[in-house]
Amino acid sequence: MMQIDAAGLEYRELNQQLRRCGEDCLLTGCCGQRFIGTGMAEHQITIEGVPGNALGAYLNGAQITVKANAQDAVGDTMNDGRIIIHGNIGDAAGYAMRGGRIYVKGNAGYRAGIHMKAYREKIPVMVIGGTAGSFLGEYQAGGVIVVLGLYADGKKIVGNFPCTGMHGGKMFLRGSCETIRFPGQVTSRPPTDDEMHELETYVNEYCAYFGGNAREILTSPFTVITPNSKNPYKQMYVTN
Repeated sequence: MMQIDAAGLEYRELNQQLRRCGEDCLLTGCCGQRFIGTGMAEHQITIEGVPGNALGAYLNGAQITVKANAQDAVGDTMNDGRIIIHGNIGDAAGYAMRGGRIYVKGNAGYRAGIHMKAYREKIPVMVIGGTAGSFLGEYQAGGVIVVLGLYADGKKIVGNFPCTGMHGGKMFLRGSCETIRFPGQVTSRPPTDDEMHELETYVNEYCAYFGGNAREILTSPFTVITPNSKNPYKQMYVTN
């Protein structure tokens, strides 16, 4: 694995070095450089420090692991691959995400999963171990969002206005969610047995990355949110 010291490097120079590397790479001293890993299709990138906005934008198969927090727009329009964050993330994570998986140990900011979509075999997945801010899954058109609320400390698992404009995809929230106000175009309900098997895959992967007891997490009640059959947006934006 090649090591690049990112301290003092401007983001363009850092990304040029990363692309010339041609193998798995460890970035040390990272501090706010943007667009790390943009469009990369191969190799693993491990980051020590805090990357800047648009980490893994348009990612096309590479794996990025961050040993700390990450800023806004993680996985913007990513197509494939994995992004694993051992901390918290900022706003608009997974914007227009259309494939791959994002795993976040801690909390997410506002508008996580906004415009997330799916097409044929590509089913994007975002798993948030802590809580998510307001407008979670705004205009979601496909894919899966999971929020586990493991570090909620008495706070609501999601902020205000979750699922606003949601017209596709699915969301799993840990807990009964009786106090959360959802918009009229979605339905909230307990998961089916098949959905619990699906959820088990995501929780097992989360625990493999970050630790924790998957069986204990899965014994909690979960709520599944999906668009209802009267959703007026589905025929406009969702491709089967």
